[in-house]
Amino acid sequence: MEIEVICGEVVAKANHYLAVPDKQGGRRIIKDEAIRAYERAFKQQCRKYKDKNISFPFYLYVKVYYKNANHDLDNSLKTLLDCLQYCNVISNDSLCVQIVAEKHRDIRNPRLEYGIKETQPSLF
Repeated sequence: MEIEVICGEVVAKANHYLAVPDKQGGRRIIKDEAIRAYERAFKQQCRKYKDKNISFPFYLYVKVYYKNANHDLDNSLKTLLDCLQYCNVISNDSLCVQIVAEKHRDIRNPRLEYGIKETQPSLF
């Protein structure tokens, strides 16, 4: 399994959505600029897995390095899965059958390290 490193502090998806008016007079939820900027930065750095379009069930291994300890790991995982779809690494995040995740602190070098291992289609 190859490990890919994405530099920069991952933006938690849950904290970066905006409710805006829609055309029918209701509201819709959109991503704010911080999360869109992180997705663009992720796409620029994604090389090893980009456009693999994994369409079998897979295991996701991830280490998230934050500047401080005030971050929730689970919010970062959702952002990562969205970024993997955005970069066509995976075809759908519903194919993820297991996540092994670690939270770390690195003041000088916040980053995300991840690897993907495909399973056999008959296993799930």
